This record gives sequence, structure tokens and C-alpha cells, in this order.
Amino acid sequence: MSGPTREDERFMAAALRLARRNLGLTSTNPSVGCVIVKDDTIVGRAVTAPGGRPHAETQALADAGEQARGATAYVTLEPCSHHGRTPPCVDALIASGIARVVVCLLDPDERVAGRGVVMLRDAGIDVDLGVLRDEGERVLEAYLMRQRMKRPHVTLKLAVSADGMIGRKGEGQVRITGAVSRAQVQVLRAETDAILVGVGTANADDPELTVRLPGLEARSPIRIVLDRRLDLAVESKLVRSARAVLSFAVADSVLDAPAMTRRSTLEEAGVEVLNADTIYDLLIALASRGISSLLVEGGARAARQFLDAGLVDRILLYTGPATIGEDGIRSPFDRMTVPAGFSLKRTARYGNDIFDDYERDSGCSQA
Repeated sequence: MSGPTREDERFMAAALRLARRNLGLTSTNPSVGCVIVKDDTIVGRAVTAPGGRPHAETQALADAGEQARGATAYVTLEPCSHHGRTPPCVDALIASGIARVVVCLLDPDERVAGRGVVMLRDAGIDVDLGVLRDEGERVLEAYLMRQRMKRPHVTLKLAVSADGMIGRKGEGQVRITGAVSRAQVQVLRAETDAILVGVGTANADDPELTVRLPGLEARSPIRIVLDRRLDLAVESKLVRSARAVLSFAVADSVLDAPAMTRRSTLEEAGVEVLNADTIYDLLIALASRGISSLLVEGGARAARQFLDAGLVDRILLYTGPATIGEDGIRSPFDRMTVPAGFSLKRTARYGNDIFDDYERDSGCSQA
């Protein structure tokens, strides 16, 4: 069996770039990239289709055609070996005459979990594992979290002023960061399955929580409002557009009579009400619906609830240059007071803004 080479890393990097394209679009399935290479040339390529089917491998093989025979397939996740709505990708790879398969990550799904590799090797195909594993873990972090921990991967995003505020009392949305930072957040939304805000933010700011970049509008995530008593304003943009973009309100499991009336009103408008008494209960419920990635955008109370529950995996902090003053709404943290258990992985400048990317330290994430 041949070992991984620098060329293997180059082609796996291409497969990982493909995989990123459909993050947030593939339903319960992971967004997988696959490239078919023959004589150091890519002869077929594909990413899991929107909705989760067809899978990347079968599309890439179709793209390669007869050139797949004797070629090498680079796949970001172990090819599936079980029968679902489509036949196993392992069978398609074997039938194609592929000579070698290079896999970035084994699939933790108990229906696969190494079986795909065994089937390929039993068919006489060389298999190499773990090429660009760390990069693959990042690209597929949401799917891997849902499979391993049975909950979505949670990213907390905050825009904070230079004096540690996220807004100004009684003023609704306050622009804190510049155009480059705001565009980055739009891309982040497009790659995410669901986005969450607290009801206070929803009623004060009246956001749409959709993707507004030209050409990416159809990639708006599921919208979730943490709304224990169902106080979300019926005239809000979120409620008025609920039939166009799937929207959830998360309430306590026991509601009083006025809240039950508000529930009926919201449901009639197209908002789906979920009952979850804790943040963990909510994440389990979302995972059961196939949601792998959750972006928590605010406000301060919602952010604090996720942090206190120990259920934030990544923090994206955008710090603007302006100050808000004493009438501001204090952020739960800023660059000087990052929560314990997180390490800074990257810092960048977006115009006049400072961007910091923190990840939870290994072993600190809770199920």
C-alpha cells in the first residue's frame, strides 16, 4: 500500500474546498468533497448536492466517466457503506475500477464507522487515511459534533464596541462594526444550519436574520428565537416572513393561559414552537431535526445562557473602534475578559475592526 504524499495533501485540500461550498445546504448529511485524480490531473469532482443527495462520490465518478478506472479518489469523509435512500458510495467506487482512495476522516456514524474502509480494502483498493485530518475536522466540525455528541456545533458571534458594549438601551440595532465585518457575518450565516437570538433582541432590533449577500439569499439559515414566554411580536419581520424562511420559537414546556394564546397566534403565522426547558434540551431537539450547526448572534442574555451551560464551541468576536458609553448594553465579555476554557486561534483586521476567533479547549466541551 502506498503512503500519503505532498500531492495527496494538495488534492485533499481541493476536496476540502469543495466541501465548504455546500455547508449548511445538505440537510442531515455532511457536505463532502470528492475529487478523482489520474496522472496528476483532476478528472472528476463534486460536492454533496443541496438536500444531501446525490452524494459527492457518485457525482464525481459520473464526472470522471471511464477515466475513473485506475485513478485515485480523494474524499473528505469515509464513503458510506450502508443502504439508505441511495446505494452505498463504496459500491460505486468499487464498480468504477478506482485503484486507490484517500480519506481525510473516518465517519463516526455508527452505520459506517470504518466499514467503508474495510469494504474498499477487501475489494483490493488501496486506502490511505488521515490526510489533512485537522483541516477536515474544522470543515466538518458541525457534522462531527452532531454524530459524536448528539448536539449541534455552537458558534457564538458578538460585535462589541471598544468600551465593551453590544448596543445602546432603547435604540434597537446599533452599528458597531464596518462593512467588511458585516459581510463576513453574512457568509457565516450562509454556511450555518440555524441562527438564534433571544426574544429581547428580536423585539428590540426587529432583525430578519437572513443572508443578504447578492446570490446567496437562498442560503438563509433556519431562524430560532429563545422565547420562554412566547413574547415575540407578531408584527415582527421574523413572524411575518415565517412561511418563507423556517422559524422556531423556543418556549418552556409549561406555559400559562396567555402564553398558550400567543402560541396559537404564532403558529397560525407559520412559526413552529419548540418546548425546551434548558439549553441542552434545545440542542438535543435541534440535532434530532438534523441541525448540525447553530450560530448564536445575541443578545447578551442568550449569549450568557449558552456560556453558562458550557455549550459554546467557538467564539467569533468582532470589536469595533467606536465607544457607546454608559447607556450601552454590556457585553458578557470582550477581548480583555474572554471566558475561561477558550483559546485564541486567529486574529485579523477587517477595516477598522479587530476579529478574534476562539475555540473551546479540548476536553472542555459539554454534551
